[in-house]
Amino acid sequence: MTLNLDLKFASQTHTGKVRLQNEDSIAVLPAYGLAILADGMGGYNAGEVASAMATSILQRELAADLADSYKLVSRNGSEKLHLLLQSHISKANEMIFHASAKQDQYAGMGTTLVLAVFREGSLTVAHIGDSRMYRLRGDELAQMTRDHSLLQEQIDAGLVTPEQAKLSLNKNLLTRALGVDPVVEAEIRDYATREGDTYLMCSDGLTDMISDLDIKQALQFWAAEPEVAADKLIQIANDNGGRDNVSVILIQVESQNQQSIATVSRFMNWLK
Repeated sequence: MTLNLDLKFASQTHTGKVRLQNEDSIAVLPAYGLAILADGMGGYNAGEVASAMATSILQRELAADLADSYKLVSRNGSEKLHLLLQSHISKANEMIFHASAKQDQYAGMGTTLVLAVFREGSLTVAHIGDSRMYRLRGDELAQMTRDHSLLQEQIDAGLVTPEQAKLSLNKNLLTRALGVDPVVEAEIRDYATREGDTYLMCSDGLTDMISDLDIKQALQFWAAEPEVAADKLIQIANDNGGRDNVSVILIQVESQNQQSIATVSRFMNWLK
């Protein structure tokens, strides 16, 4: 069973201007309101393997289960979806970890993850690492995920300012990644969506090369053409140096059923 969600998806990935291979991996299943982005890391080809395993395992497993979760707009329904996501993420983590342990060429491989599940009037985001999700609502661009990185912990502790962080050489030291440890917990949160919202999922190959202001302006300028917006964001990152692989997924909420939105809004307010 698939779902009738009025969403528009666009996605693009690029090796960048410096790297020889693309270790990012993306998957989009519009029929299930599902989008997945992973940024691999490790030795030669290992990062590519880890990210590809993450996206292939998760899209296969989740496609079989998501339809029932979409029907539930209640406290137990949200909890069920969270448990479902964590269960499949744990399975992907275990498979990547064991592949790394058994094959020397994959030793130490891992990947970031940002995963989005859209339902009528709501969005659930799961993430691990420093791949991000943003929301453009009106004139406000908001970062919805918090990096699992040493640098973010230093910012939170007041040891460095966000401005200083932009110049740091420690941007890519992660405190959490998929496949590196036997067990990992994803950070999972729910949000209410609105008609006209644009959501951006991206690897750090974008955010290390382009400012939030440029991201917002690109999303606004090419709002009517998300495929073009995705291409332009990658082009800007590459024009600014393209030091890493860069991947983007854009999701636009085109319309929503107002009765469903009211139900979801009451639920989200109750959670607060």
